[in-house]
Amino acid sequence: MSKNSKVLNLKDKISGNEVDLSLCNLTEVPVRELALFTKATVVDLSCNNITSLPPEFCNLTHLVKVDLSKNQLTCLPDDLGNLASLQHLDLYNNKLTVLPVSVSQLRSLKWLDLKDNPLEASLAKAAGDCLDEKQCKQCATKVLEHMRELQDEVDRVREKRLLREKELGRKREVKQREREAKEKETRKREKAEEKEKRRKEYNAQMAATAAREQQKKKNEEKKKKNGQAAADKKAAVEKTTKPGRSLLGLMFKLLLLLLLGLAGVAAACRLTDLQKEAVCVPVNVAVDDGLSWAKEQEGVVRQLVQNLSSAAKEFVESTQASKN
Repeated sequence: MSKNSKVLNLKDKISGNEVDLSLCNLTEVPVRELALFTKATVVDLSCNNITSLPPEFCNLTHLVKVDLSKNQLTCLPDDLGNLASLQHLDLYNNKLTVLPVSVSQLRSLKWLDLKDNPLEASLAKAAGDCLDEKQCKQCATKVLEHMRELQDEVDRVREKRLLREKELGRKREVKQREREAKEKETRKREKAEEKEKRRKEYNAQMAATAAREQQKKKNEEKKKKNGQAAADKKAAVEKTTKPGRSLLGLMFKLLLLLLLGLAGVAAACRLTDLQKEAVCVPVNVAVDDGLSWAKEQEGVVRQLVQNLSSAAKEFVESTQASKN
């Protein structure tokens, strides 16, 4: 069956402001079709096989009277309280045990029938017997009061839950702040430790550098001191050997002069007319004796000459070494 045929059939069931959908073997409420007829404020859905009402049913705020008796309803939508215009609600002979808390918001409700439902004890006590018009009106009043109490309890529970959640949130925030503070303190401490480590490394490097510089300075001073000591020692040696060399040279010169003088006297006494003079006689005799002795001591003289040459050579080498 198409939507248009449904609308056409629904039109056939409308009489004035009433829609009679009873005994139609319905399993669900035609909410979309009912929403098209806002002037139909009375809906009879009794004697069908409806097990539940869709959430969209709560949008039919134009409804004033609804008959859902003799169906198979086990629950009602949570937003049933949105039906602000609803004055008459017949739920006789269903399978309801509880009503949604939002029923407390049906401030226009004047008539309610809940008999022949397996209601939970407190709701059944508030509903009463609903055997006549008066009892059904009392049912509406008492059930609304009961549902308002439940609503208040729900509100209190919700408020407690919200407060508890708020408290838990506050505690979480406190813990979060404490955790962040600890993490911040840990980072600060680690940063300080890292800085202290770098400072110690820097100080160690500076100390090592200073030690190297000091050792280098000591080595330079020691080297300078050793050089000065060597220079002083050399100067002392030169100062000590110089007078000896000077004295030896002076003696050598005197001896040479003496020998030259003796040779000159000998030459004058043998080669000039002075050889017959009395002063030259002993000189000539001494020269002759010396020549004779020299011939006899030729080997000794040679050895003496060699010794003198070796001594002179050593003396020259020692003099050169001292100068260097």
